[in-house]
Parts: sequence; structure tokens; C-alpha cells
Amino acid sequence: MAEASKLDMKSMSITEDQKAKLKQILPEVFNKDKIDFDKLRLTLGEEVDTGEERFGMTWPGKSECFKVIQEPSIATLKPCKKESIDWDMTENLFIEGDNLEVLKLLQRAYYGKVKMIYIDPPYNTGNQFIYPDKHSESLETYLAYTGQVDAEGVKFSTNTESEGRFHSKWMSMMYPRLFLARNLLREDGVIFISIGDDEVANLKQMCNEIFGEENFCAKLIWNTEGNTDNQYKIKVNHEYILVYFKDASCSEAAIGKVIDPNTPEDSNLRKGYADNNINKNNPENPVTILELPAGFPCSEETLFYPAKEVDEAFFEKTKREKFISDEVKQKYGIEHKSGLPVKLDDMVVENYKLVKPCRIYVGMANKKKLLEFITNDCHEIMDEGLPVKFYINSNAAIRYRKLNENPRNILSVLRNMGTTEKSKTYLRRMGVYYDYPKPVGLIKYLLQIGCDSRSGIVLDFFAGSSTTEEALLELEAQDELGRKFILVQLPETLDPKKKEQKASYQFCIDNNIPTNIAEISKERIRRVIRQFKKDKYPGDKLPGMGGDQSEIDIGFRVYKLATSSFAIWDGTIEEDKELSKQIEMFIDHIDSESGDEDILYEILLKAGFELTTKIKELNLAGKKVYSITNNALLICLERKLSKEVITEMARLQPARVVCLDVGFADNDQLKTNAVQIMKSHEVEDFRTV
Repeated sequence: MAEASKLDMKSMSITEDQKAKLKQILPEVFNKDKIDFDKLRLTLGEEVDTGEERFGMTWPGKSECFKVIQEPSIATLKPCKKESIDWDMTENLFIEGDNLEVLKLLQRAYYGKVKMIYIDPPYNTGNQFIYPDKHSESLETYLAYTGQVDAEGVKFSTNTESEGRFHSKWMSMMYPRLFLARNLLREDGVIFISIGDDEVANLKQMCNEIFGEENFCAKLIWNTEGNTDNQYKIKVNHEYILVYFKDASCSEAAIGKVIDPNTPEDSNLRKGYADNNINKNNPENPVTILELPAGFPCSEETLFYPAKEVDEAFFEKTKREKFISDEVKQKYGIEHKSGLPVKLDDMVVENYKLVKPCRIYVGMANKKKLLEFITNDCHEIMDEGLPVKFYINSNAAIRYRKLNENPRNILSVLRNMGTTEKSKTYLRRMGVYYDYPKPVGLIKYLLQIGCDSRSGIVLDFFAGSSTTEEALLELEAQDELGRKFILVQLPETLDPKKKEQKASYQFCIDNNIPTNIAEISKERIRRVIRQFKKDKYPGDKLPGMGGDQSEIDIGFRVYKLATSSFAIWDGTIEEDKELSKQIEMFIDHIDSESGDEDILYEILLKAGFELTTKIKELNLAGKKVYSITNNALLICLERKLSKEVITEMARLQPARVVCLDVGFADNDQLKTNAVQIMKSHEVEDFRTV
């Protein structure tokens, strides 16, 4: 008897994903579904390191990190429309919850789709940060922490300098999150991680292991320009931002064409071209003779430079030394400005071109390109897809000009991009109280570097006060590329007894919102959006209200981490008491407090569809059916199904169909027929939950 398959209601299995990757490139090392390590060693031969001593990074608790990664999440993300703005149209997400669980839940739907990740994690400076005690308790711990279940002694832990394994605990918190985050990046994706001195060395080694040392991009230094009026022997006014590619072979697409904002306005970079003297007077570029032909271009209409009189001793010495020394310049009267390259013939220019050939003598850069230019009758040539030309300037030097309408000039030291203190003041003027916010200008610049592609998704899973959202909205107002954000923030409880949290706590009380950081984050987004609408769409000219239409997404959907709407069997339970509880749950396996909307979005997420996927409601045979992405998936949540609705769904020939098990209650014949009806209409993927 044919049976409908069950929809997997756990998050994507990282172990199965890793095995699938290995099977694709090394199928010969598998014995059925298991990896045969003897075959793997034979296949790779001497490339397998079997020695006891090897270079690497380890710490107490690292092995537990892999258990954390491999443990699938059985949680869900429940929609909160009342806390959202423009739910039906927006593709932006704010997810309230433990970012470890959230990252697991995002694996299926967002695997390989995120263009850029920016995170500002705890710096581990001796202040507390919170994280689940044990890998097996992450969801339970979170639910207890947020008061959704009875705590029963389960709590979030803290990490302070007075505790043992201070660095190890921080690294055990970060490793699984970075591992899961890497999966979400596109091939041309890039991650930016803010960090301080305390953990920058450990973080770099960790990222080398997770992302690959070959995918390291840069260690940016942000000049914080903050308060240096303190008692430290050396005043610290910098932080770091580590940057890694998902795949360095895609680096050209990964990094945007950005000019450092401190670049002078009169720089050639801002004019759309690079213009450089090709003279390279050093032993690395040995001196040589090259003839410029008649017709070689010049920036001046007329120019005359007489040939320099030199002898055999000049050539012997310069060729031996491989460059023209100051001593030689002085002896032969070679001028500082116009002497190089040394002209061995009269240089005569009329009507912006050389009248006759002129031999030059100097070490030079781009010599091959210059010869190619000459061979091409002194017409433009292409270099990396960009037009290049050479010319003589007013100082009788040979210059190289490469046109580039989208130049790139990214410096490793970031200056004049705002300060934490000014950002805190700015937020207070907005009416939001939050300590240690990153400046909007800094994040905006990083977004320009890491996400200049249309419809790129930006992920920040340590959202804090949601600076990333404001920076992205400002950038969208400039170029309207359609970037989208996914922000994740733990609802970390604020403690009014702590000096740095007192103002934030009072802000929540004054605004009648729960006293946690996630609420501050959401409230800032709402206020930023309101101000943006007020500035950009004065009066009633709001998008969708009969006024100006905009490509800018000025809304966001809120989802909250919660227990699944379905009872999910836990095969690890052995005690009779706990086992009997599970059996009781499976008698009615749908949570009575979960509405259809909660169930719908959980199925959507677990089936691998994005949380902002458009949903169309259909009426088929008197039953409600949800169509996802033009019938790519049909979901029916009716508690009493009929043959008619099954047939109507099948006739639409969707790629996939999901129904509730309870819809077939006491009707095994209908369930069996449903499988056959689906197959008869070539619907191969029919599942129940």
C-alpha cells in the first residue's frame, strides 16, 4: 500500500549536507551511505595527515561545537504581524530569538543566498555575555530564559574573566554560529566581523579554519576616534573588522567598486580613471631601451626635448646597477622632473603627436602593455576589460591612463566614519536609548563594499540596536538596488541595576514594551522607517497610497523563535515517564495554541521556502488551499479533507503538496487514494505532517 511521505519538521541536517558534498566529489569513498575512511586514505594518499603533531587550533569544548552544529533544531519561527510594518509587501526580516537556533532554521530556505553578513558579536572584554549551557538544551534554555516554559533550573550562563576557560567559552559560542553562517553565504558572498583586541587573534584562527585561510580578505582597522581621555598607558582608539570571502575565486564580484570617502575630491579615482607615470627607476625594473614611434600621442600640442648626450660608460654603469642612480643623474645632467626617461633622440611633438621616432631609456612598469599599445598603432588597448592608452605629458614622461567608470579604492584603515559616542547621542535624539551602537556611516560603508548587487540579502545575527537596518535603508535611498535585510537578536533582558543598561531599561518602561534588547531593536527600526517616510514622502505620498511609488522596501516582518506547532519525536528519550509524555503528544500532535498562520509558515520554512515568499489563498472544492510561488507548493491545513479537494489540488500539477495528517483522520482509504490521485497527475512529492 502506497503511503504519503512525512515532511521533515527538523532543520536541515548539517551532517547529511556535508556527506552529500563529499559524495559529489568522492563517491568512491562511500560504502552505501557510510564513509569508508580506509578508502578515503587510499584515494588521497599522502595528502592525509595521520601524524599526532599538526598545526591547528583547539580548545577545551571544541568537540562539543560539532555536536552543536550537527544537532538539528526542532523549533519554529512564528509570525508576528502586529509588530511588523507592511507585512504583505516587505521582504525584510527581524527575527527575535537565540541566533544559534535561528541560523539552523534558516539553513534550508536561505542556503547559499546571502550576499553579505555583518556581525558585531560580544568582544569578550570581561563583561558578561550569555549563551546556552549545553548544546542539547539550546531551545529549552532559550524558552526558559524568555519565560515561555518553566525554567526548572535551566538558565543562560554568563562568561566573565573570573571564570575558568574564559576564552574557550567565547570560542565555543562563536564557532557553531560562524560555521552555520558560512553555509548561508552565496559563492560571491563576504562576511565582516567586528572585534576588539581581546579575541581578534583567536577569531582569525577560527575563521581560517571555518572559511579557509585562502579566503581571508582583510583585517580592517576602524579608527574609532572615541574618547581617549582615560588612564590607560596607551590609549586604544581602534577596533578590527575581519573580512572573509566565501570563495576567493569570486573576489571580484564579492567586493564592490568603492572609493574610500577620505579620498581627495581631485583624485583621479573620482574622475573615473587611473593615471600613472610608468617610470620605475629601481633594480626590480631594469633599465632598457624602447623606441616610441612617430604618431605616439602627447598631452601637449607641441613639445621639444633635446636628446641627452651620454657615453658608453653611462650604459655600462646603469646596466650593471640596473637603474639610474642619483650620482649618474648628477654626472650627466639628468633633470629631476623631465630627465626620466632619458631621451636618446630629440623628442619632437607637433599636433599632439611625435613627429619622428624617439628612443627612451629607463626602467618601466607596464612595458608589455606599452609594446602592445605601440603594435596597435598607438590606439587604445584593453586591460581586464577596461580601455588603456599611453601618452607623453608636459614633463616628457610616459604615462599610463586606464579608464574606469567604477574604480575601487578600499583602504585597510577606516577613518571619519562616526563614533560610538556620537551614535549614542544620535539615538537619544531619536528617542532610543542604547549603549555602544555602531555608527551608521561605518556600516553603510561596509554595505557598499560587501553588497553592491541588486536584491542582495544582508544578514546580521547580532543585530543589537539594528544599525544595519538604518544603514541599509540610507543606502537604498541612494541607489535603490533592492537589498534586503535579515536581522536576528536575542531578547536579552535589561537589568536596571547595571549602569550601562539603566537608560535602556527606562526607555522600554516609558514606551510600554518588554524590557529587552530585541524590543529596543524593533522600536528603532519603526522610528527610522517613520522618519524615512516623513522625509521622503511628505503628506500622503506614501508608497501604495496613491502617491509616489518607490522601489525601496520600507517595511519589515517580525518572527519569533518558539517551539514547533507539531510534536516532533525525540529518539534520544529513554525514560518511561518522558516516553509516555511523547506518546500522549502524538495522539494530537498539533499544538492547540498554534493557529493556521503559525502552522503555514512553519511548513513553508521546513520545506525550504523563504519567509517572505508570496502566498496566494485558493478555494478548491470548498476548502482553503495555500499556493506558494505559482503552485510550486500547495499547502492544505483543513482538518477534514475530501477526495474532491485532493483531486483539485492534483489537477493544478504542483511540484509539491503538503497536507495535515489530521485531515485524513479515520479515513485511511482517502489517504491511500490521495497518493494515487497525486501520482496520476504526475505529482511525485506528496507529504503529510
